[in-house]
Amino acid sequence: MDSKRQIRYAVIGAGNIAQVAVLPAFEHSRNSELVAVISGDAEKRHALCETYGLEFAGDYAELESILERARIDAVYVATPNALHHQFVLRSAERGVHVLCEKPLALSAAECGELADTCNDHDVKIMVGYRLHFEAATLQAIEIARSGQLGALRLFSSFVSQVVRPDDVRRDARLGGGATYDLGVYCVNAARNLFGAEPTRVVAASVARLGTDDSTMAILEFPRESLAMLCVGNSTSSVSNYRIAGTEGDLRVEPAYDYAAERIHHLTVGGRTRRTVFKKSDQFAPELTYFSDCILNDREPEPSVEEAWCDARVLDAILEAAETHRAVELAPYERARRPSASQLAEVSPTKRPRTVNAPGPSAR
Repeated sequence: MDSKRQIRYAVIGAGNIAQVAVLPAFEHSRNSELVAVISGDAEKRHALCETYGLEFAGDYAELESILERARIDAVYVATPNALHHQFVLRSAERGVHVLCEKPLALSAAECGELADTCNDHDVKIMVGYRLHFEAATLQAIEIARSGQLGALRLFSSFVSQVVRPDDVRRDARLGGGATYDLGVYCVNAARNLFGAEPTRVVAASVARLGTDDSTMAILEFPRESLAMLCVGNSTSSVSNYRIAGTEGDLRVEPAYDYAAERIHHLTVGGRTRRTVFKKSDQFAPELTYFSDCILNDREPEPSVEEAWCDARVLDAILEAAETHRAVELAPYERARRPSASQLAEVSPTKRPRTVNAPGPSAR
């Protein structure tokens, strides 16, 4: 392996998350080079090429041509949720490795299809669970595993925002809705804090504009554990979770943000300890890790299996909310979980000026 080799990336999609977080993160990655941007907006393409000194840019129809001409090794897919599937397939079929934002796809079945395609074309695929590389999340998992909370019993999470009327999160055709956009964080946190997979789901939703605007779900886990989540696209901004056992509890707030400090409130034996985790660049570590996997021929984690585990729960939440019936999930064992070995702390990037890419919030 050439230790100086850089993995050449094209970023597909130039919305808010790409412009604010993904593109600037390449500056902090030691082995990942931003080479091209794919966007349907010519003004974005022109401005981003100037900002990052890029030679290659094009619209979505030009993807295959740019992958070839720019000698792209890997793509970062940052499009709206419903478009993930097609761009993962198109890239993998060209032999290009894929790092894709979550949720990987809009169903567990689609996740399985993407896994098969990547395997058939011998390309690596990783899903952008950025929190699997940052200190507050990894320490929370270690606390849950350590036994200091006792037998784990309850998990709750509330995450919400007031989304602009014209944002993609309001568009059902693009995979909008609170469950896909926000629920994936809660489900992933509950699964990895409990270290288990849910077996039964009940849920209720309020729909607006064809998407689930507000959803509440209860997940039953083995070992008599329960998780509750509330997500909403028309509710004041909240981001927290709490896990409680027979000996103590841990509250994390804000829980899922990438542009703020994270705070632990750990209570054991009646005493509460507060720990502040500084704001960091959560995107550069996943870029560096995935590039390392490509350079050293290692299977990345979080993998398609991790995405599939979340997707089947999201499937069940949406089905339970629509049918007003509980949905049973087959027992499943997930061997790999996030671990402290994945921790990578990187200084935060400066927020760049964005082009035609407002944030999701109406406030």
